[in-house]
Parts: sequence; C-alpha cells; structure tokens
Amino acid sequence: VERRFVPESCPRAVRPGDFVRYHYLGAFPDGTRFDSSYDRGSTFNVFVGKGQLIAGMDKALVGMCVNERRFVKIPPKLAYGSEGVSGVIPPNAVLHFDVLLIDLWNSEDEVQVQTYFKPEKCLRTVQVSDFVRYHYNGTFLDGTLFDSSHNRMRTYDTYVGIGWLIPGMDQGLLGMCVGEKRIITIPPFLAYGEEGDGKEIPGQASLVFDVVLLDLHNPKDGITIENQHVPESCQRRSQTGDFLRYHYNGTLLDGTLFDSSYSRNRTYDTYVGKGYVIAGMDEGLLGVCTGEKRRIIIPPHLGYGEEGRGKIPGSAVLVFDIHVVDFHNPSDSVSITVNYKPSNCTVLSKKGDYLKYHYNASLLDGTLLDSTHSLGKTYNIVLGSGQVVVGMDMGLQDMCVGERRTVVIPPHLGYGEDGVEGEVPGSAVLVFDIELLELVSGLPEGYMFVWNGEVSPNLFEEIDQNHDGEVLLEEFSEYIQAQVDSGKGKLAPGFDFEKIVKNMFTNQDRDGNGKVTAEEFKLKDQEAKEEHDEL
Repeated sequence: VERRFVPESCPRAVRPGDFVRYHYLGAFPDGTRFDSSYDRGSTFNVFVGKGQLIAGMDKALVGMCVNERRFVKIPPKLAYGSEGVSGVIPPNAVLHFDVLLIDLWNSEDEVQVQTYFKPEKCLRTVQVSDFVRYHYNGTFLDGTLFDSSHNRMRTYDTYVGIGWLIPGMDQGLLGMCVGEKRIITIPPFLAYGEEGDGKEIPGQASLVFDVVLLDLHNPKDGITIENQHVPESCQRRSQTGDFLRYHYNGTLLDGTLFDSSYSRNRTYDTYVGKGYVIAGMDEGLLGVCTGEKRRIIIPPHLGYGEEGRGKIPGSAVLVFDIHVVDFHNPSDSVSITVNYKPSNCTVLSKKGDYLKYHYNASLLDGTLLDSTHSLGKTYNIVLGSGQVVVGMDMGLQDMCVGERRTVVIPPHLGYGEDGVEGEVPGSAVLVFDIELLELVSGLPEGYMFVWNGEVSPNLFEEIDQNHDGEVLLEEFSEYIQAQVDSGKGKLAPGFDFEKIVKNMFTNQDRDGNGKVTAEEFKLKDQEAKEEHDEL
C-alpha cells in the first residue's frame, strides 16, 4: 500500500464492518487497464471485512480516510489466484488499484451534531412540531456540494419531527437556537438510503449539512411581550378603539431589519383592535402607556403568514421594538387639570372675553413644541372666536386671572390628522401648561359695540355731523371712536378697531352704496334675529 494523498483532517478511518464508497482504477503491472469505476460513472459501494471484496482489497481499505488516495499492489494469492477471471484477469495476475475513498459509515452510526456557533442568549430551542426557517449547504463526506439554500437565496422552511424531513435532519435540528450554526452529519440509512434521491444524491451516501437557524415558532404560539420600559406614572392604558402613534423597528428573529418608522422620521399612526394592523400587533398594542417601550414577538400566523410581504419572507416570526408616543380615543374630550387657583376667583373667563396668557405646548411624550415664555410675550385671544383650536377654546373657559392649569387636547379638537407641517405631527395629542395673566370682559354674544348708558334718541343725527341725511364711513368711525374714548360706549375687546367699525358700517349700509341713511339705520334690538351683528 502506497499512501499517495492523505488529507490534513481525518476524523475517522475505515474499520472492518464499515460500509465504503470509493472510486478506483484497476490495471496490470504493464499499465493495461482492466476496470474503472469512473468509466461507469458511479462509486463502488461495499462493506469492508465481510468477504465481499478480494482479500487484498479488504486489507488495503482498512485505515483509509475520506479523500485519501492509495496505490495498492495485490499479489495473486490475495486477488483472483491461479484461476483469474475469464476474459478479464489472467491466472496468477498481480493487480494494481488506484483508490480514492469518497464515503464511509457504519450501520451502528447515529446522527452527528457539531455546534460551532451558539448565541449567548438562547430563549428557546427547536422542539418536535416546531416550524423552522434555516439556510444550509449540503455536501457529501468528501466535501462535494450537492445543494444549497444560499444559492437559491431562500430559506428552507419546514416542520420538525413530523416526517417532512429525512429522519437524520429531523434529529439534527432539535435543540437548536435561533442564530446557532451547526454541522449535521447523517448516515445514509437516516437519509436517502440505498436508492439516493434519484437526482443529485447517490445511493448509500452520507450527507453533511452546514446549517444556520434563522427562525422558529410553533403553530400554537401566541404573541410574546417583553416590557423594556414602563413609565412610573401611567394614568391610562390603551384599549380597543384607541388611536395610537408609535415608533418601531421591525426585525426578523435573526436580527435582520426589514422596516423602521425612525428611518421615515414619522410615527406609525393607527387604530388598535380594529384590524388596521396585523393581528399580532393589534393584540400587542393593547394595554400600553404613553412613553412605554416594549418588544412584541409575533408568530407568522398572527403576522404575514406563509406568503410574507415585501422584505418579510413567508412564515417569518416578526420582532417589533415599539415606543408609544401618544394615544387617544375619538370619544375623548378636553382634559383639564387645575394646578393652582387663587383664593379670590370670582371673575371667570367666558366666550367673548379678551385673554392674555402664557403657555408651554408639548406632546404627550414631553417633546416641547412651543412656548410663549421663550418669545417673551403673552398669547392674546378673544375666547370662543375661533382664534385658537377648538380644544384650547374649551380649555380656557371658566378660568380666573392667576390660575394655572394643564389642558390635554385630543387631535380631533386640536390640529387633526394633518397637524401643522414642521411643527405639530398629524393626529397628535397636545398638552398645554397655561397661566392666565389678564382678562378683559367681552360683550354679550353677538355684539360688537354696546352703550354704557342710555342711547340718545337722536343717534342718527348725532352721527351725521354735516346733517346731509347720509353717514359716511369716516363720520361713523369718528363717532364710535369718540364714544369709546369718552367711556359712553365699549367695543368688543381683542379685535382691530378699523375692522370692527367697518363691519358695523357695512351691516348698516344695506344697499351697499357706501352711505347709511336714516331709513337704513337701526339698533340691534330693532333688527330681526336673522340679521347680522349691528349696533
């Protein structure tokens, strides 16, 4: 025996009783070839040491490693002796064999598992009836590749332990963690046996699978929730029908990122428990607090199922790391919390009053949006006149000077679904910390000007300064200004003087000719209810 090539690694050598597959060239000493497995296109498959080979070959194969090459010279007494083989090998012939060992196994072999990488964190391992997604390279013992999921760029997806796989792979996958890498060596009687698969895998072939597990779940799995941060103060938790705004990173179990709201710089906004999101997320978003961070692990039957979507492969377990920014319910009204109220609080704000106040405006998660303090001046409005969002008009009602309160405004009473570009996100709940600094009482609803005393019976004549029977805008404006300056009359506070006066004049100028006559001129209590606001 001449060992012409011996591989560096030889984990196992042929022993009597082993089954081997090898290629060979058979020749006489003069070089004449009498046989070749290569010509037949298949290895020679046989048990060693059981008399199935000529005696010399039985001895020559013992101790060989897979991929080892031996040159063997066999004398006649250990070959075909004095009889030879009719028409092929003459009597007393010395035989030369150039042998390459491809495969070896023993009927007592079991599946061999060699783990060469295991994640530090392994919360769950593969069990019987689990569904797994894994990549693999499949080779023979000599290293020849016969199949690879990597080449197809698609994982192999299957149930484990229910007969969907060859028995050896069913065994070899058990106990694996997501992210684990292992080499699974399977003898043929636990693989494709004597017949092979009829394509790439020959009969009696040992198989070697280099496997990395990407995903596993069980059809009985529900969602898994891992709380990562829960605020100390949680006055309200989300319920079915609430509208949530949240950020998320979406990954597969092996950590592959498939989507992120952060990359779009915009929260994901949706109703919960109404079927607007996948079933697992609908469930996972219930019971959260504003500011809470949690991890939601969703099995595929509660995610995107067998088909997947976009970057999400079929039958994939999904991991969402979410951060709840805010939530509300469409039935919510304005929430008012009084933080301080002066002991002398008799005059309360009402519709039409002119208010001056300071505020800090923020989102529910504390993000500051705006502050009058930073501007160094108050915010001034006429309450109930539509100068602020509806929720603020409501939140400023019945407030006294010096009072401080927190007003929480749901988006349908704030800036709605669109928000304010660059300032307020769409569907955002707003929080205003308010301090009322000044209150000027307004006029009765519907009035722009009132008399503080009795109204002159000759009012039109007093306004018509040149006594031509017609009042122009300039005359009208001068008269109203004089009444206000003398304290006899009062304009609605908070509005532009010229705009109010022009509005009042236009209402009196019924024919629109820019002049008011005595016939056109009427006080408010003389008007029909459907008319515009008058004197």
